[in-house]
Parts: sequence; structure tokens; C-alpha cells
Amino acid sequence: MTSCRTLYAPVAVAVALAFAPMAQAAAPAGKVSAEVAASANQAVLAIADQYYDAVARFEPIGATENGDNRFDDQLGLSIAPARRAAQFKLYRQFAQRLSKISPHQLDVKGRLNYDILQYELRGLLAMERFPEHLLPINQMDSVPVTLANYAGGEASQPIATVKEYDAYLSRVAQLPAWIDQAIANMRVGIRKGITQPRAIMVSALPQFQKLVSATPEASIYYTPITKLPASFADADKQRLTAAYRKTIHDQLMPALARVATFLDKEYIPACRTSTGLGALSDGAAWYQARIANATTTTLTAQEIHAIGLKEVARIQGQFEVLGPKLGYTGPAAGLPVWVAAQPKFYPFKTEEEVQAVYHKLNDVLDTKLPLMFTLQPKARLDLRLEPELSRATASDHYTAPAGDGSRPGVFWSVVNDPAKYGSTGMTTLFLHEGKPGHHFHIALMQELNLPNFRKYGGNNAYTEGWALYAETLGKEMGLFDDPAQYFGHLNDELLRAVRLVVDTGMHAKGWSREQSIQYMKDTLGYDVVAKSETERYMAWPAQALGYKVGSLKIQELRKRAEQALGDKFSLPAFHAVVLGDGTLPLALLEEKVDRWIATQH
Repeated sequence: MTSCRTLYAPVAVAVALAFAPMAQAAAPAGKVSAEVAASANQAVLAIADQYYDAVARFEPIGATENGDNRFDDQLGLSIAPARRAAQFKLYRQFAQRLSKISPHQLDVKGRLNYDILQYELRGLLAMERFPEHLLPINQMDSVPVTLANYAGGEASQPIATVKEYDAYLSRVAQLPAWIDQAIANMRVGIRKGITQPRAIMVSALPQFQKLVSATPEASIYYTPITKLPASFADADKQRLTAAYRKTIHDQLMPALARVATFLDKEYIPACRTSTGLGALSDGAAWYQARIANATTTTLTAQEIHAIGLKEVARIQGQFEVLGPKLGYTGPAAGLPVWVAAQPKFYPFKTEEEVQAVYHKLNDVLDTKLPLMFTLQPKARLDLRLEPELSRATASDHYTAPAGDGSRPGVFWSVVNDPAKYGSTGMTTLFLHEGKPGHHFHIALMQELNLPNFRKYGGNNAYTEGWALYAETLGKEMGLFDDPAQYFGHLNDELLRAVRLVVDTGMHAKGWSREQSIQYMKDTLGYDVVAKSETERYMAWPAQALGYKVGSLKIQELRKRAEQALGDKFSLPAFHAVVLGDGTLPLALLEEKVDRWIATQH
């Protein structure tokens, strides 16, 4: 399972944009002077930099998650209606300024910045009508839980220097105001009939109850004080200890108790019993906007549902061939259930045994990936276990390195019970979350000298599409010669296809939570995971659609290049083209690959 908590990028909904072909984007030679082009390029970059900083200040945790640690002392209050309105006003101003620049004055790189920025601004403004701020908490992510996960200093927010201790404390001190705003918003949501589905809030409640502590010292937010470096001056140790204790005792503990009680006694009883976003007022348009965001396409929910069903059938056809190699002779659709029941595929007794497999795979990839990639990130990849607080609801995932190189990228494995950690999916999971998946894309983005809005931004279709495409490279590297690991690959691919079916089923076709869980159990053979995955899609409508849509596009572009170039096709060169400008909307990626093909003849 993958959570891929990688990009908290600004929502960039793909409204029906007419991207001008990039081959015609730059002005014809001689018609625009170098000085004019340089001036226009700089004007775009100036808007882009101001836009990015405005987004980062509005959602500073998003900046932290993406490796930009400049705003680590800020929490932001983006859910406050007045602040939200002011932010959308800013977006309109940026869009107006951008529209006054003639794209024909830009060179190719400048035009790429222009098109991506225009895309993001139009998409953000398309989301203004939808009251997402009234749904500030779910079981997948919320600000209090995110900050709790930062407390150990091993996640996206570093806590090692005095300055970093102060920055984290500053965020902790701002958390009560966020909690009270969230409660106020949810009360408005109750009145307006805009609430989360009850089932996912029942799953979220234990997280908030665990955050309540009897003393400051017992609070997870006090964790940094238990790890005070010996190198700190005594005065700093005393000041920080007193400040953490006072802030947690006086402000945070009462706020955490308030939100836990509110969720339990007031919010959950008032939550809707329906499942999908489509059940809400304006929900169909809201979901379509989220689809556009997640896929950077104009595909409809019905079209995506059909793609999902087609992919499920295709993959189950491959199960037909693979089953006998594993010793299974039943119907293809029953293979996942059979594999899930085989003790030999659950060989682990300790967390360390799980980690050892990933470390060995990491070493093998170090020998194989240079044959496929000339463009690789310099940042290293660390392998770590998920912190205990979030382990029950988290999935294996990747976090970005720090932009200044001070912290590596991290593949987090979630091991709740080693005896239940299946071995068949480990190779494909690491290819996706580690390398050459998220690490090669996200870490590389920070090394490409891109403007900040691209360096730390992105879209789900490219990000998850690349990672899912990266999984398919395991076959070419011989990593799926073991039928059990190839089953794991196909089964994970099946999950991504199933997501297209159940996500659109719940949010656009009226499927219930129970209907989704049953479909996942029947198709995937998962049991407990069917519940958590279904509830993930309930909490994040359309987020899971980008994987398959993006991957299918990258595979389509590779096939197009292979057919067009024949013997001249170079896989490392193709990968460099796909990765070399960082994250792109799929339409711009397609144009880029087509231009590359044209230059190779």
C-alpha cells in the first residue's frame, strides 16, 4: 500500500486549458530581441516567486513537507474564512499580472514557467467555490497529527539546533488557534450540511484521543525536550524546557482536549452517513474539479471508471498465466485471496527483518539503475520505520529531502505487525516509493535549478504516474523473475486500477462505503486493507486517480518514442526527458516528449 505523502502542492485543477504547442511557444528567431525575451522571462519569474512565497506562507506545512524549511516556525491559518478569501484575491492579482505578459516574448524555458504558472493559478481559482476549509480534519491528515509526527525530529521538520527547537515550539504555540478555527469551521459545516462521512471520523477519533495527555511531559509534543543535545548551552536547555512545558500545559493541552471532546460528542454524531463527495451540495462539480486536479486532464468520472474496469480485466488476464507458476490452479480472480492465505509469503518475525530486505534491494538497485538513468539525484535515500503514533493509519511512503541538502529523502516502511507484513509486494513498493520512483523525481527536482514554485510544487498525475511507471521497470531489471515478486507487482497495479473503479464509484456513481469494501475484497483479496483504503478515498476524493492516469500516459509516450525512433531510441535519454524539467501537467509532458522525438531523427 502506498500513501505517498510527498507533495502538499497548491491545488492545481486542470480547467480546460488550451496549451499552445511549446514548439511554437518561443517567438520566431529574430522577431524578439534577447533583451526583450530576458525581460519577459524575468517578469514571469518575479510573479512566480511572489506566488510561491504567498502559497508557502498560506500553507507553511506544505512547504515543510516539500523540503522548503524557510517557514518551519509558521503554522498558517489557511482554514480561516477571511484568510482564505484574501488568498484567493492574491491569486486573482497574480493571474491578472501574468495575463499582461505576452507569451510570444518568452524563450522555451520562460514559456514553460508561464504555462505551468498559468495552469496552477487557473486551477486554484477554479477551487474557490468549494468549501474545503469546512472539512479540516480526517483520518489521513490533519495539522495536529502532522505536528505530532514532526516531534521526533526525523520527519520533514528538522529539530536539532536551538533555532529549530524554537521553530517547532512556535508552531506548537500556534496550534490551539488552528484547533479552535477548525472546530468553528466544522460547526459551520454541520449547519450547512457539509461534513465528513461519519465512518472516516470514527477512524480519526483515536488519533486525537491519543494526543491528549495528563501532563506536559507525557505529551508527544514535548518529545524534543527529551532529546535535548548535550551541546546546547545550559541557558538554552533551561529556557527551552520551561517554554515547552508552559506552552503545552497552558495552551495546547486544553485545546487538544477540546477538539477530542468536540469530535466525539458533537461532530461525529452530526456527520453524514453518505459516502461520496457527490452526496454534498455542488458535490458533482466539486468531485470533477478534484479529478482535474488529480489527473491534469479533462477526463470525466464515467470515463475513468471505464478505464479502471478495463485495466482490472487486463491484469486479471495476466493472473491467469502467473497463477500456475505459484502453484495456484483456481480462477484468476481468486489468485490474490489464495496468495494472501499462504504463510510462506509472510516470513517476518521482526521489524529489522523487514528493513533488511529493503536495504538489500536498495543495494541491488544501485548496480542496475545506472543502465537506465544518466540523470539521477545527488541526495541520498534513507530507509526508516514509520513513527508509532501514525503507524496504525499510515501507509508506506516517501518524504522529500531538505532543499538545502541537510536532510536526505526517506522511504518510510509501516510495520504494525511483522508477521502480517507480506513479502510479495516489497520490490514494487520500493521501486515506487524509493528509487527510481519518488526519490528520483522529487529529490532531483530540488537539484534542477527550477523556480521555487516548480521546485517545491507539482501535480499528482505526474508525481504518482512517474512512481507507478517506475514500478514497471522492475521487469526489465530482472527483479520480477521471482513469480512471487511479479505477483506483487501485478497485485499493486491491480490496486491502482481498482482505485479508479471504487473512487469514481463512491464519489460519482453512488456506491456506499460497504460496496467499495466488498468490491476491493472480491477483486484484491484484501481484508483489513480494503477498509482503510476505501476510507482513504473517502477522505481524499480523486487523489488516487492520478497514479494510473499518469502512468498510462508515460507508458504511452515511451511506446510512441520507441516506435518512432527504432534503433535510435535510448531509454536513459527518454527518462532524462521525462524527469529533466521536474513535474509537468500531462499535456505539457506530452508536448515535450513529442518535441524530443522530432529532434532525434
